[in-house]
Amino acid sequence: MNHIFNNLEIIKKSGFTGFLTIGELMESKRVIPKEKGVYLILYLSEITPTFVEKGTGGYFKGKNPNVPIDVLEEKWVEETKVVYIGKGGQNGKKSTLKSRLSQYLQFGQGKNVGHWGGRYVYQIKNYKDLVVCWKDTKYKEPPVVESELISEFISIYGKLPFGNLKKEMTNE
Repeated sequence: MNHIFNNLEIIKKSGFTGFLTIGELMESKRVIPKEKGVYLILYLSEITPTFVEKGTGGYFKGKNPNVPIDVLEEKWVEETKVVYIGKGGQNGKKSTLKSRLSQYLQFGQGKNVGHWGGRYVYQIKNYKDLVVCWKDTKYKEPPVVESELISEFISIYGKLPFGNLKKEMTNE
């Protein structure tokens, strides 16, 4: 089974770049492009992660971002490197990969920002070691590419990526 979701070389050949850890990007977001596109968050270890009861995600609008560990264990998808698929930008909106990933990283640092999707990632004990890569989507709208990737993922694994909470994430 060699496809984009479990093979780093295929991910790279598919046009994804970046490949920096969440920890590195929390230190400096300068390398994230100010373009519209999609991004992947990758778990590269072969060992199932350890989950924590209280992650580092912010309490957006006062809502607790944490879920019980058994929910995380049930949601985990084996045999894939992709734990979250996201987008930055779409027609009529100013967001870009840089602005959207910046929100995501700020949320993981406990800030009260609107990036509720992907919050489960911040309950992985070593979340700072997760790798982020992105792809400019010049010829297609990011929500379309994101939806295609998520649909392909579901067709292979029978469920959403670990960090994705719903199939249509146009407001996340």
